[in-house]
Amino acid sequence: MPHYSAPMNKLHALLVRLKDRQRNLILQAAEHDTMPADSTLRRIAELENAIAAVEAVAGEEAARTRA
Repeated sequence: MPHYSAPMNKLHALLVRLKDRQRNLILQAAEHDTMPADSTLRRIAELENAIAAVEAVAGEEAARTRA
């Protein structure tokens, strides 16, 4: 992992946790031959939104640090 500031380290750690959780949900859903429950699909989508938000904030922080 590259050398990050403390806030960036925390953002990176959060991003890893969110992606791991989303990946686990997707893999669990793939084990079944049926469509995943709506609640599972909703959680996957919510995690995708959270991942995008954290990536956006991390990008802003990185740009701010470079400025």
